[in-house]
Formats: sequence, structure tokens, C-alpha cells
Amino acid sequence: MRVGATAPTAAVLQMAPRLDEPTTVVLEETWSVGELALDAYIDGAGNRCHRVVVPDGPTELEFRARVRVGALPDPIDEDAREIPPGELPSEVLVYTMPSRYCLSDELAPEAYRRFGHLEPGWARVQAIFDDVHSHVSFRYGVTTSMSTAADVFRSAEGVCRDYTHLATSFCRAMNIPARYVMGYIPDIGIPPSDAPMDFCAWTEVFLTGGWHTFDARLNVRRIGRVPIARGRDAVDVAILTSFGQLELHSFDVVADEVPEQRDLTTA
Repeated sequence: MRVGATAPTAAVLQMAPRLDEPTTVVLEETWSVGELALDAYIDGAGNRCHRVVVPDGPTELEFRARVRVGALPDPIDEDAREIPPGELPSEVLVYTMPSRYCLSDELAPEAYRRFGHLEPGWARVQAIFDDVHSHVSFRYGVTTSMSTAADVFRSAEGVCRDYTHLATSFCRAMNIPARYVMGYIPDIGIPPSDAPMDFCAWTEVFLTGGWHTFDARLNVRRIGRVPIARGRDAVDVAILTSFGQLELHSFDVVADEVPEQRDLTTA
């Protein structure tokens, strides 16, 4: 990652995988930040964060890790049921509410029009993600850091962040807890792509059995997801949050399989 500042600027980085994943194990990791000091902490959602003060001028920040991932695609549980709001665990109620980018209250009439007639449960959640996947066209440069789920619904264009905000909003509008996840997705079990990699976003939905993975952008079960951070929306899981003017010049994401060990190397 290459950034630039005109004065020393405090920032928070979120690039390190979470350590509490049952299907991923961080084997080793390194930061390359020159002489800068990193101060690690865990936020209220259990995400690993690193504080740093970026000096004036150009700065390069690099993170590398080797992670063991599970060998199976995202699980499917077609018998999973929606849980009535009055029976939800208290700690998941926040994920039924509107947030900065997930305007579930504004989108509620549309959500009920599209999905209110469907039988509650796994099939209805999948229908939400099928609908968003077909409604939104993937395109860089058509949304901004200020675009909300309502904006994306109207424009029907965006990137994985926008798909995730819209699908998450529709779920919350139906009183289904849904949280935003940011992480790495290597190309395991699929044909290799020439397109540059990026940080990825997807959704976890709370049904019977716990949190279940859904992905409105890809809309397929994938092998090797490595969550970095979870939250209400992109505000909570930004790869870089600056407390002052800090310009992001560029960043590169590489998530490659090491076939003989099925480990993921990220940078």
C-alpha cells in the first residue's frame, strides 16, 4: 500500500486476518513499515487493528501472511430457519438496524415488495442474494465512498462493497440479522483470472445454527475465504482509516494458493 501525507497523520489499518476463525489458521505474518511503530489492538467486534502515525511524504506499508484455510466451500444449510426478533440473542440485534451505508429503513418497502411473500428461511435469504446479484452490474468507478445501499439500488451498478451493502440492507429490512465482512478470497477451485485482485466484501446472515456466509457479488460457494473484519457496514471494516488528510496512492492484493500445503499467502 502506498500513501502520502502532507503532515504526520494518525491512521488505523485493518489488513491482518482474524484469529478466531474455525476454518482458518494464521501460520505466520509480517509487517513491513520501515521505522514506523505499529500499535495493535482488538476492537469491539473482535477485529485486529493496527494504529500507526504516517509521516509527511510518501510511505509504503506491506502486510504478508501464510494462512491455512479449510478445504471445503462455504457450507449450505437449507434447513436453517429465520429467528423471530423477540427470540434473537441480544448481541445480534444491532445487525437488524440501519447503519451508515445500509439504509434498511429506506429500502424496507422495496424489500417487502420483493421478498415479503416468500417463505421465511434459507431459501428466502438466498432469494435476496440472487436478486441483488442479478440487479446490480459489476463496474468500477460508478460509486464513491459516500454511496449508500439506496444509491446502489437506484443506479444498479457497483463493486463488491455495494452488492454487500444492498443485500445486507434487504436482509435487515426483513428483520434478518446481517453483518458486513471484509477479507481475502483466493482463486481456489475456480479457473484462474487475469483480473487484479482486491479486498473482498460479503455478508454473514444469522439464522438457526449461527452465522451463515452469503455473497451477493459472486453468488457462489467459495473455498478459502479469510475474514479480516466484521461490522455493521464498510465504516467499521475499512482497510485504512485516517484521522486527517491522507492520500491513498495505490494498493495491491495478492492471495495465492500454495498447492502442496493449501496455505494462502496474502500481501
